[in-house]
Amino acid sequence: MKLPAVQKVMVSRAKITEYLLCLTHTNGQSKARFFLNQGFCVEHWQDLADALKDLAQRNEVINVEKTPFGMRYVIDGKINTPNQRNPFIRTVWFIEHEQTIPIFVTAYPQQEYHNDKRT
Repeated sequence: MKLPAVQKVMVSRAKITEYLLCLTHTNGQSKARFFLNQGFCVEHWQDLADALKDLAQRNEVINVEKTPFGMRYVIDGKINTPNQRNPFIRTVWFIEHEQTIPIFVTAYPQQEYHNDKRT
């Protein structure tokens, strides 16, 4: 299945600049190193946001979880990167109760990427 309302997904600037590309974020440091090494940068944060949206639109949901606050969706796939490595990552999206727009939560590399000899 595709993510509901996948054409309307939201990826906030803060989620990219203050988390996924932030080397000082407590929980985001390793993710920042990963995404920065793929050629993404804070100055062009929209490139990563667009790549995440594209991944969600091209791939199927692999897991859905009902939570007390809404529905959590997991989508895996290759992300298009500036350095053309296009690694396999996992993304998580959330739709709050009584809302219809999927909001980006997080992304991180999957094991397939670490086994890739190009790294």
